[in-house]
Amino acid sequence: MKYFFALIICLLITENSNAQLFRKEKVIYDANSGRGSTDYNLLRWGYFLGINNYDFNFDYNEDLRDIYVKRNPGFSVGLIGNLRINQFLDLRLEPGLFITTRELYYSQTYFEGLAVKESDLTREVKSTYIHLPLLLKVSTKRVNNFKPFIVGGVSTALNLSSNETNPDDNSNGQFRTTKNNLFYELGFGIDFYLHNFKFTPSIRGLFGINDELVRDENPDSPWTSNINSMKSRGVFVNFTFQ
Repeated sequence: MKYFFALIICLLITENSNAQLFRKEKVIYDANSGRGSTDYNLLRWGYFLGINNYDFNFDYNEDLRDIYVKRNPGFSVGLIGNLRINQFLDLRLEPGLFITTRELYYSQTYFEGLAVKESDLTREVKSTYIHLPLLLKVSTKRVNNFKPFIVGGVSTALNLSSNETNPDDNSNGQFRTTKNNLFYELGFGIDFYLHNFKFTPSIRGLFGINDELVRDENPDSPWTSNINSMKSRGVFVNFTFQ
C-alpha cells in the first residue's frame, strides 16, 4: 500500500509537469513560483517523504544456521536544510522520523537440548528512529531541467523503540537493541526543476557502524550468545520537495 501511494504521487507529479521537464528550454524561474531561482541561495529548505527497508547484518561466533530476517517496508518523513558550497557541492542536514519493523526467525539448532515453544523461534524488532544524517551532495552540471547527483555522509539515530534499559530480555520475550546508533550512507538521485518547486527522487543505502545488540543476562542465551555483532543496513527511497 505504501509503495502504491508513492507511485501515485510520482505519476501525478509527472503528469502535471511533463511539459516543463522534457522541453528543451530550461525552467528559468524554477522552484519559486516565478520569483527567481532558489539554486543560488546560500540556504534552502524542504521536506521529504519516503519508503525505507531495513535489514540486519549478523556476524556469528559459531557456524550455525543463519538467523533469517524478514524485512517489512517502513515509512519515512522529514525536513531538509541545504547549505550551498558552490555550483556542484552542497552540505545537507536531513532530520527525519523513520518507522520500520523486522522479524527474526531462529533455527531449532540454536535450542538444542532445551524445551522450546514455537514463539521462542521468532522475535519482532520494532524500530522508531529519529534519524539525523550529515551529507555531502555532489552534483553534475544542470542539463535542461535535470541535474543528477551522488550523495554520501554519516548519520546518527536515536531508536525510541530500542528497549535498551528494559530489565526483561529474551527469556521474557523481549529482544533489545541499542538506543544510539551510527551509520554511513551512500546514494544517488536526480533533481527535476519545475516552475513551483524542485522535485528530487533518490535512492540511498545505509550501513551500520556499531553493534546494536543488547545481550541477554544469561551468557548462554540461545537468542544472543552466538551473535558476535548485529548491525543495521537498509535502503531508502525518498521523494524530496524544495
